[in-house]
Amino acid sequence: MATAAATSASEPEAESTAGPKADGEEDEVKAARTRRKVLSRAVAAATYKTMGPGWDQQEEGVSESDGDEYAMASSAESSPGEYEWEYDEEEEKNQLEIERLEEQLSINVYDYNCHVDLIRLLRLEGELTKVRMARQKMSEIFPLTEELWLEWLHDEISMAQDGLDREHVYDLFEKAVKDYICPNIWLEYGQYSVGGIGQKGGLEKVRSVFERALSSVGLHMTKGLALWEAYREFESAIVEAARLEKVHSLFRRQLAIPLYDMEATFAEYEEWSEDPVPESVIQNYNKALQQLEKYKPYEEALLQAEAPRLSEYQAYIDFEMKIGDPARIQLIFERALVENCLVPDLWIRYSQYLDRQLKVKDLVLSVHNRAVRNCPWTVALWSRYLLAMERHGVDHQVISVTFEKALNAGFIQATDYVEIWQAYLDYLRRRVDFKQDSSKELEELRAAFTRALEYLKQEVEERFNESGDPSCVIMQNWARIEARLCNNMQKARELWDSIMTRGNAKYANMWLEYYNLERAHGDTQHCRKALHRAVQCTSDYPEHVCEVLLTMERTEGSLEDWDIAVQKTETRLARVNEQRMKAAEKEAALVQQEEEKAEQRKRARAEKKALKKKKKTRGPEKRGADEDDEKEWGDDEEEQPSKRRRVENSIPAAGETQNVEVAAGPAGKCATVDVEPPSKQKEKAASLKRDMPKVLHDSSKDSITVFVSNLPYSMQEPDVKLRPLFEACGEVVQIRPIFSNRGDFRGYCYVEFKEEKSALQALEMDRKSVEGRPMFVSPCVDKSKNPDFKVFRYSTSLEKHKLFISGLPFSCTKEELEEICKAHGTVKDLRLVTNRAGKPKGLAYVEYENESQASQAVMKMDGMTIKENVIKVAISNPPQRKVPEKPETRKAAGGPMLLPQTYGARGKGRTQLSLLPRALQRPSAAAPQAENGPAAAPAVAAPAATEAPKMSNADFAKLFLRK
Repeated sequence: MATAAATSASEPEAESTAGPKADGEEDEVKAARTRRKVLSRAVAAATYKTMGPGWDQQEEGVSESDGDEYAMASSAESSPGEYEWEYDEEEEKNQLEIERLEEQLSINVYDYNCHVDLIRLLRLEGELTKVRMARQKMSEIFPLTEELWLEWLHDEISMAQDGLDREHVYDLFEKAVKDYICPNIWLEYGQYSVGGIGQKGGLEKVRSVFERALSSVGLHMTKGLALWEAYREFESAIVEAARLEKVHSLFRRQLAIPLYDMEATFAEYEEWSEDPVPESVIQNYNKALQQLEKYKPYEEALLQAEAPRLSEYQAYIDFEMKIGDPARIQLIFERALVENCLVPDLWIRYSQYLDRQLKVKDLVLSVHNRAVRNCPWTVALWSRYLLAMERHGVDHQVISVTFEKALNAGFIQATDYVEIWQAYLDYLRRRVDFKQDSSKELEELRAAFTRALEYLKQEVEERFNESGDPSCVIMQNWARIEARLCNNMQKARELWDSIMTRGNAKYANMWLEYYNLERAHGDTQHCRKALHRAVQCTSDYPEHVCEVLLTMERTEGSLEDWDIAVQKTETRLARVNEQRMKAAEKEAALVQQEEEKAEQRKRARAEKKALKKKKKTRGPEKRGADEDDEKEWGDDEEEQPSKRRRVENSIPAAGETQNVEVAAGPAGKCATVDVEPPSKQKEKAASLKRDMPKVLHDSSKDSITVFVSNLPYSMQEPDVKLRPLFEACGEVVQIRPIFSNRGDFRGYCYVEFKEEKSALQALEMDRKSVEGRPMFVSPCVDKSKNPDFKVFRYSTSLEKHKLFISGLPFSCTKEELEEICKAHGTVKDLRLVTNRAGKPKGLAYVEYENESQASQAVMKMDGMTIKENVIKVAISNPPQRKVPEKPETRKAAGGPMLLPQTYGARGKGRTQLSLLPRALQRPSAAAPQAENGPAAAPAVAAPAATEAPKMSNADFAKLFLRK
C-alpha cells in the first residue's frame, strides 16, 4: 500500500520536471505553481487510496478523474491552458489567507482554530514542507485529535519511500499514541508495522506494537475486540511451529477480559482449537461474562448518549473507583478525556488519582503535561504540574522552563498569575538551605521575588488594569522569609514599607500583621513605632489598633510611653468620632431629601389621577386625549395600544334607534355595522368584567400552574390569544387573566395545566415575544410564604466560557452579532439583553463551547467597532447582588437602631455614594443565634416599638455615636 502510494505520488512530479525549462521569471513562477498543484493532487490521491471510498473527495479537492487531472497538471508547465487559470483566483485567495493565518499565529500562538485552518490550506496548496512544519508546531503546543493524527499519518505514509521514511512514520505513531488513548490509531500503527515485517527486526517490531496496544486499549469493551482479532490474524498468518501456542495464548487472554461479543470469540476458539477448551479457560470466560453484565449499563448509557457524554463518563468513573482496578480506572479516564479534553476538572481529578494512588513517575508527568497542553488557561493544572515535577525529582532547569511556559499560557484573570508565581516561589524556597548565610539558591529566590513584583506591575496591570495582588501577598511572604529564615529584619521592614505605600496603610489587619512580625523577630522600639503609625493611618478599625497599642504599653511601656499612647489614641478617636458624626448628619440629610422627593412624586401622581378622572366626565369627545395620559409613571418605553378612530359624520339621523360605524367589508366595499358608542362599549365591558365571579387562587395547584407577566395592556381577550401558545406544551385547564377594578387588563395572568410536566415545559417559553413584548413565564410561587423567592434563569457567578459584551448599537441584531462571534469559536448560545418593552439595551451575553475559545474572542473582539460603536468584551462575571436588609435586622439586640435605607420610588441611584463608615453600618452587638440561623423574633412586640417617634438630625448623630 505504501509503495503504490509513493509511486503515484512520485510519477506526476517526475513528469512535471521533465518538461523544457521555462525562460524568464514569469515562467519560473508558473512552474513552481504547477509543481505545487501536482503535489497537492498526489497527496490527495494517496490519501484517497489509503482511506477508501468513504473519504470526502470534494472537500480535499480530488475529483473522480484523477488521472486526467494529473495529465493536465503535468503538461501545464509547458503549455498552460484553460485548466491552470481556473485555479489561479482560488490559489491567490488561499495564499492571502495563509499569510493572514501565519501573522495571526505570530501574535498568538495558542489560537487552536488558526492552526487547524492553516494546516488545511497548506495541505490543499500542496506545500509539503510547510504542512510538516505547521503540524509540528501545533503538536508541540496542543495534543492533536484522532482525526488530525490520522490525516497526518496517512499523508506521511503515502510519501514514505525507503527505510528512513518508515522510521519517520514510526516516530509519528509514537507521538500520536501519547496524546490520547485512541484504538483506531493503535490499530493503524499495528497494520502499518506489518508492512515492515521484511526488514531486520520486523517481526519483533510488529509483536511489540500489538502488545503495547493491548496493554493500552485491550480492555476497551467496545473497541478492544478489533485489536485482539488483528493480532490473532497476524499470528495465524505466520508459518512457524510456535505460532499455534501464541494463538492459543491470545484466545485465552482475550476470553478472560469482559468485552462485547465474547460469545462469538468463545465459539471461534472452540472451532479453531483441535483440543477441548481447558476448564480454567472456561472458568475465566464465565467470570468475565459476569463482569460484563456489571459494566453493560454504563456502556449502554454511553452508546445511547450524545457526545461529549461527560455525566455518563463521570458515573462510569465513580463505578470504577469503587472497584479499584488501576488499569480499568486509567482506561475510563482516558476514554472520557478523548471527548472532554477541554474540561479542567476532569484532568484535575485524573492527575490527583495518579498523584495519590499510582505514583508512577513517567505516567504521572505524562498526564500532567497533557493536561496543561489541553487546558493551558487553567492555572490549577500548571500549579499541580510544578508540584508533581518537584515531587518526582525533575531537574531544576526543566521546572523553570515549564514555569516560563505557564507565564505565556494566557490566563484570563490577574489572580491566576499571582497563584502561579506563588507556586513557583514556594518551590524555589524549598530548594534553599537556610543554614548557610548565602547560597546560589537563596540569590535565585530573591531574584525571583523581584521579578515577580515587576511582572505583576508591568505585564499584568497593563493587561487587566489590576495587579491581581492588592494585599501584596507575595511581598508579605518575602518579608516573612527574610525575617524568619534569613534573620534580615532590615529587608523585611523595607518590604513592609513598600506594602503600606501601595494603599494598604488604611487597613488595621495589615498593620497588625506587620506588628506581629516585629513582635516575633524585631524589637519593642519598632513595634511601638509601627503601632503609632497605625493609629494615625487606620480608617476601618481604629479602635482595635488603639486597643493593641494601649495593651502593649500597659504590659511593657514606661509612664511616658503610656501618656503618649493615651494622648495619641484619644486625639485620633475624637477626630474619628467627629468625622463619623458629620457623615451621619450628611447621610440623614440625604435620607430626608429622598423622603421629601418621594412624597412630592406621590402627590404629583395623585393630582394627575384626579385630573384624569375630572377630564373623563366631560364626555366622549375628548376620549382620545384622555387615553394618551393613561400611561403610568415609569412606562414611557411601552407602546400604547392603537386607538380606534371615530369616523366623522357617522352619527345616524334622528329617529334611528342605533348608531352605526363605517367599516370595510370583505370585498372592499363600505358596510354599516351596528355598534354602540365607544364610551358605552367600554363601560359595558368593564361592567361585565366586574360582574365576573372572582376566582381565588388555589395554592395547592402551584405545581401545575405558571405565572405569565409583562403582557401588553392592550391585549384583547388574553385567554383566547394565549391558549394556542400554551396548548403546545400540554392540555390547558384554564387561563385566568387579571383585570383592574375598571376592567382593564393588568398585563399578567395564571395558566393552569392538567399535568406538571406541561407546566415545566411552559417555563421554556420565557422571554418569547408576544405582540412585540417579551413574555415572562415563571413558576407559580406564593410570595407570602416564600418572600425570598426570585426567578433568574442565568448564572450570576464567574463563567469563563461566556462573554459579556457592552456598547452594542441598538440596531445590531442577534444574527449579525452571532456571525461576528462565530469567527472566533463555536457559539453555543447568544442572548441580547432587552428591557421589559423588548427594546435592546446594547448588551449581550455570548456562550462559547469552552474557555479557550472565549479567551481568544476577548482578545480579538475587545475594542472592535460595530456600526460606528466601539464595543467592550470581557469574561462574564456579574457583580454580586446586594440582598435588601430586612426591617427586623436593622436593630440588633441591645444595640442602637440604625437608619432605615430609604431611597424613594426608583431605588438608590448609581451615583449615590454611601458615606457612612463600615464600622457604623453593623450593630454593636451580635444578634442571638439559633441552632440553624438567627433566633426568631418574639411573637409580641412592645407597643412603643411599632411606631418610632420622629427625631432630629442631632438625635440621629447621638444614636450613631452611642456605644
